[in-house]
Amino acid sequence: MDLDAFTELLTPRGRRALEEARELRGADPVAAATRLRRSHDAALASAALTQAALRERARAKFGDQAELMFFTPHGLEQATRADVAAHRAHRLVAGALPAPGTGAAAAGGLRVVDVCCGVGGDFLELARAGCVVDAVDTDPLTVAVARANAEALGLADRVKVRVADAATVSPEDYDVLFADPARRGARGRTFDPLAYSPPWPVVLDLVARARRVCLKVAPGIPYEFIPEGAEAEWVSFKGEVKEASLWIGPGASGEGVRRRATLLPGGQTLSATGAAAPVGPLGRYVYEPDGAAIRAHLVGEVAELVGGRLADPMIAYITGDEPVDTPWAARYEVAEALPFSLKRLRAALRERHIGNVTIKKRASAVDIDRLRADLRLSGDKSGVVILTRVMDKPSALICHPTSPA
Repeated sequence: MDLDAFTELLTPRGRRALEEARELRGADPVAAATRLRRSHDAALASAALTQAALRERARAKFGDQAELMFFTPHGLEQATRADVAAHRAHRLVAGALPAPGTGAAAAGGLRVVDVCCGVGGDFLELARAGCVVDAVDTDPLTVAVARANAEALGLADRVKVRVADAATVSPEDYDVLFADPARRGARGRTFDPLAYSPPWPVVLDLVARARRVCLKVAPGIPYEFIPEGAEAEWVSFKGEVKEASLWIGPGASGEGVRRRATLLPGGQTLSATGAAAPVGPLGRYVYEPDGAAIRAHLVGEVAELVGGRLADPMIAYITGDEPVDTPWAARYEVAEALPFSLKRLRAALRERHIGNVTIKKRASAVDIDRLRADLRLSGDKSGVVILTRVMDKPSALICHPTSPA
C-alpha cells in the first residue's frame, strides 16, 4: 500500500470500498479480490482488503476502536497495545505538571512531543489523558495513517502530526519528550539500542535537552543502556511482558525508585526494595514470578511476598511451604521431584496417568518439542513439568497449578 492508495481510502469511494472489504473478511482471498474489483479499481480494492485484514488483527491490541483506525503492517506490529499506552499516559499526566513558561496550562494540558509516533498508538492515549501532542515520523505514509487515526477517533484537535526527523525536534520547547525508537531494520527485529531508529546516541541527545522524558524500549534492553537516574518500568499484560519504559526528570517517576514492574490490566506495581531471596531446600510449592518482575530484577521482592526462597541461587523459581496468593507469581504444587532422566520422567507421568502436560523450563538445555514426543504420553489427566536446576542439579518437577483463577 502506497501513499496514493491510502489517501484514496479516505475518500467517500474509498470508505465504501472499506465497508465492502469488511463484509468480505474470512472469504477466500482470491474470491474477495475478484468481487471487490467489480466495483473498484485494482489498487483501491487491494488497499481496502489489506486494511480490513489489518483491522481484524488490530483488535487484539486496540479492541473495538480498531474498526475505525488505519494501519500499515509494520505500524501495527510496532504499535503499543492500547491498555499499555493508557497506563503510561495516565501515569505521565498524574506525575508531571506543566512546566512554568511553556504555555501548557493555557493550552489545556501537558505539551508532549512524540518523536517516533508510528501509527499513533501512544499519542492517542496521551491525547485522551488530556495532553496536547506534536507527533513526528520520518515516513510520509505512516504520518498520513497517524493523522487519519487522530481524526477518526475525534482527537485531531489535540494532536498534530507531521513528517520530520526526530533529530530536528527541539524537546526543550515541550513539557515532555516521548520517544519510541523503531526496533526493526532491514534484517528484522533488533535488540541492540545502537541499531534503533533513531540510534541511541540521538535519543540520548534529545533526552539531555528535555525537561521530562518517557522512552519506550524493548523489555530486554541491557541495563548499561539505562540512563543514570532513570526509573525503568517493565510492563506485563495478562502475564506476558510487553515492553519497558524509562522515566526521566522531575515528577516523571517515583522518588528514589529505579526499578519497577507493573501488571496490567490490574495495575498492580512492585518496586525495588533491595530484598534478597534466601536459598533453601525445595518445598511443597514452586512460584514462577511474572516476567516483568524477573526483568526488573525483583525476584527477591516476590520471594519476600510469598515467604519463599530460591531452590537454586541462580534461577528465578521460588519455592515455599505455604500456598500464598499473589498476582506476582503463578503457584504450582509439587507432586514429585526427581533428577532429570527421560526414562524416569516418562515412567512417573505414566504412573500418574498424565497424558496432557505443560512443560516449562529454566536453565535447562532440553528441547521441549523433542521431549514431548519422546515422552509418548497417554492418560486422561493433566499436569505441569518444570525442568530446572535444584542446587545446581538438573531436575524435573511434576506439578499441578494451584493459583487462584
